[in-house]
Amino acid sequence: MIEPTRIAACGVALTLALGLGAGSSAEARSTPTNPPTRTACGNLTAPQVPGAKVQSISGELVVAGTDPNPGGTPIPNVPAHCAVSLYLTHPGANDHVLVEVWLPMATGWNGRFEGTGGGGYAAGQFDTALAPAVQGGYAASSTDAGVGVGGNVLSPASWALTADGSVNTALLTDFSYRSVHDMTVAAKQIVAEYYSRPASYTYWNGCSTGGRQGLMEAQRFPTDYNGILADAPAINWAEFIPAELWPQVVMNEQKDYPTSCEFNAFDQAAIAACDTSDPANGGIIDNPMTCGFDPRSLIGKAVVCDGTTRTVTAADAEVVRQIWQGPTTRDGQRLWYGLTKGAPFGGLAGTTTTASGTGAGVPFPISATWVSYFLKQDPSFDTSTITYAQFTRIFEQSVREYDSIIGTDAPNLSAFEAADGKMITWHGLADQLIFPQGTIDYYQRVQAATGGARNVASFYRLFLAPGVQHCGGGNGPAPTDPLSALTSWVEQGRAPNALPASTVTASGTVLTRDLHPFK
Repeated sequence: MIEPTRIAACGVALTLALGLGAGSSAEARSTPTNPPTRTACGNLTAPQVPGAKVQSISGELVVAGTDPNPGGTPIPNVPAHCAVSLYLTHPGANDHVLVEVWLPMATGWNGRFEGTGGGGYAAGQFDTALAPAVQGGYAASSTDAGVGVGGNVLSPASWALTADGSVNTALLTDFSYRSVHDMTVAAKQIVAEYYSRPASYTYWNGCSTGGRQGLMEAQRFPTDYNGILADAPAINWAEFIPAELWPQVVMNEQKDYPTSCEFNAFDQAAIAACDTSDPANGGIIDNPMTCGFDPRSLIGKAVVCDGTTRTVTAADAEVVRQIWQGPTTRDGQRLWYGLTKGAPFGGLAGTTTTASGTGAGVPFPISATWVSYFLKQDPSFDTSTITYAQFTRIFEQSVREYDSIIGTDAPNLSAFEAADGKMITWHGLADQLIFPQGTIDYYQRVQAATGGARNVASFYRLFLAPGVQHCGGGNGPAPTDPLSALTSWVEQGRAPNALPASTVTASGTVLTRDLHPFK
């Protein structure tokens, strides 16, 4: 990632032309020995982005080698490329949005553009996503949506509220949908100028928040991409984010906080009861929604945790039952979905033992901060005080105030279909953070709103991965190369009837399977 304050020497002339002064420049990276034969890296013109004003643009040539990937693991063998930094703002929004575009050398470009997504409260992953894209020959882009690079992906504390304590709707709009579209518009122009021709095909690639961003593109800006890979998407945001807090509300109301060891006993018992796979490939529930395991069957069972024997209580079983059931109103009306059986409890039902020896909940930060910053507009709000009745009101407020901005749940994709777009979503059925039932529900609503199951399958397919956790991991095989399946669909018309998937078990065995489209 190019540091926001660093602008290469080869871009100084353009920076000065935009009136930002030489103080915005910094030393260039080493110049590659095989510079591009197209437009020089530092001579790119500012793109036209409707509704936005470009503040600066600069480029620097980066030699082949190891990318430092600030905040992550260094990435080796990244080809030489032109790294472009673009800053833009929206009149009246007082925002400062970074867009980065990485451009492989002309001889290494595959003719495609790839927009890349973020995770949690981060709009983009920058080096983590851009380096692999360039390794694959793609020109690629990432944006921080004005909420900052390298910030806290688990909390919006640095940007959610304005100085007067109200919600920063401009930055929320940037984060929700505006900045990804602006990034795409700008990056396409930069790609076309640099290579003296536009990209032949454009693709989106993201998981979690990145998956939500991809579906938002299909819903709001259906001509931006030829193909969209939107995995484990954080859609239905206004519903599922408060629903992530439900396990904590249940434990607080029940005054019972099972340890991770005790939760794991329920998890393993459910897997043992509902795993219908080959015993050699155990630990996978193919369809957790039909798993009938009753947590009350463990009441009285002895569980050894860190050398201490604990006995499962009726209260423990009731906590687990309600977590699996998902949030409801006090009269039993479902609000949203719960954890699937076989998904780990630790992410959303975290607990700890206090100094006095009592149990306490550890809320998932993304959901807790959504409530405190966007709903209560009070960073000090204590989510452990939320009762069942209050939870219903909080859930309804979230939907009422934010679904139209960030919900990403519009089911009519006829405009994306008309643009001849193609889209693939895969979601792990043991996802411990984003409930896969919400993705299934959305896909079924798309089928109902966009011509039926057969018609939708002609441009959008959903694949479910048993035993796979959030964006990967877990006991089940995850798709190995869904982006290639998408490019084949877009460019050769080969619709994916299966996604090859694999994982390596704890014993070192490679487990493979084909994942087939949900119908």
